[in-house]
Parts: sequence; C-alpha cells; structure tokens
Amino acid sequence: MEDNRKNNSDLIIGRNCVSEALRSGRPLDRIFVAKGASSLRPIIARAKEADIVIKEVDSKKLDSLCSGAAHQGIVGFAAAKSYSSVGDILARAEEKGEPPFIIILDEIEDPHNLGAIIRTAECTGAHGVIIPKRRSAGLSFAADKASAGAVEYVPVARVTNIAQTIDMLKEQGVWVYGADMDGECYCKANLSGAAALVIGNEGRGLGRLIREKCDCILSLPMSGHINSLNASVAAGVLMYEFARQRQDF
Repeated sequence: MEDNRKNNSDLIIGRNCVSEALRSGRPLDRIFVAKGASSLRPIIARAKEADIVIKEVDSKKLDSLCSGAAHQGIVGFAAAKSYSSVGDILARAEEKGEPPFIIILDEIEDPHNLGAIIRTAECTGAHGVIIPKRRSAGLSFAADKASAGAVEYVPVARVTNIAQTIDMLKEQGVWVYGADMDGECYCKANLSGAAALVIGNEGRGLGRLIREKCDCILSLPMSGHINSLNASVAAGVLMYEFARQRQDF
C-alpha cells in the first residue's frame, strides 16, 4: 500500500510534535483532531489562541492520513508560509502607489488550483489573494508547489467571512467583480482602478450572497460544447485582462 506520508510532507503527527510546532510558532494551516479526544483540549486551546483552523474527524481519517503511524488523535498540517492580513494587502498597494488589485477566492478547494491562481496573481501584479478559513484549500506544500514559488511574493490573507471582507473593501473604494457564466462579457468591461476579482468554487461557482455583493459580474464567452473553464484557467484569463487595462499591456 502506498504510504500517504510520502505525499504529505506537511503532516505533523502526534501530540508532542503538534505541541512543539505550536510552541515554536511554526505556521500551521489546520489541525485535525479525533472526535471526543478530551485529553487534547490543552493543545486545542493553544491552537485556537493562534487562530488555527481545527476540525474534528473520525479516527479512521487520521489512520489513513498517517498510514499506520501513531498519531495519538491529532495531526497538524504545516503551512508553506504564514498568512498575511487584508490590511497588509492594502498597504502593499499603497506602498507601490497603485490602486489595489485583489483576488478573492470563494471556497476554492483544490490546492493545485489555489497554487496556480497565486502564480498568475504574481505574474499579473495582483497585490494579494484572500481566501476563507473554512471550506477552502490553504497554503499547503501542494499549493506552494503549484504556485512555482509565487507564495513567497504574493500575500495571502485568510478571513472568517468573505462577505464581510467584501463590504470592508467596498468601503475602501474597491470595485468588486465576480466571475460567473451569466454576466457581462469581460472584454467589454472597464476594469481599471481599485478592483477585486472574485472566483467561485470549482463546482458550485459563486455563492448566492457573494454574488449579490459583487458590483459587476463578468463572464467568458464559450464557443465549444463545454460551458465552463477550470477555475484557475478562468481566473488567469480575467487577471490578464485586468492587468492589460491597468498597465496597458
């Protein structure tokens, strides 16, 4: 049987290892704990203080992840890089003397899509990427690899509530564009100025509330039999149109 640990170099297995990671301040993306493991409460409390996502799972899930290693009911997932804040992203734009250009991901679950989007964000001059804390891929080593190192240059903020974050950005003068099949053709829209581009989940697309929060919905013309693109591909096409209009590529 294939050893899952070889494919999960970001795993931190067992109580002592997770405790030491927390104590040292090592960036952790999330922690899985066995349901009903009351003896892990001190570790869970420290993780919550560090604002780390904690998820209760069945012990069989942990067994599968660890391929038989003694996990003692807890597994941590190391983050490839520490998360930034939305304020950091806005400050980066201000330091460069540029109107903000931000990518918001509404529950992108595939780390390879996340990494590919971060890579294109870096290439098109985006000031940062915003993801939700839950129901989303995080800055895992798989995402880092897919980004080809772009996570070192693009701040990624993880927020509790995407809808509230969009409201806050609007208050800062940022115009919010959502990507969806039913919208204005992207090549006809004015995409200059302070802007945030929202990309929805790979299967469900934009959530209803998030779509309603957007100032404008952009669509990509489809001439073939398939009615949608991969999320990272669609994001890439749109990001380059933003870049073209912002920088006159």
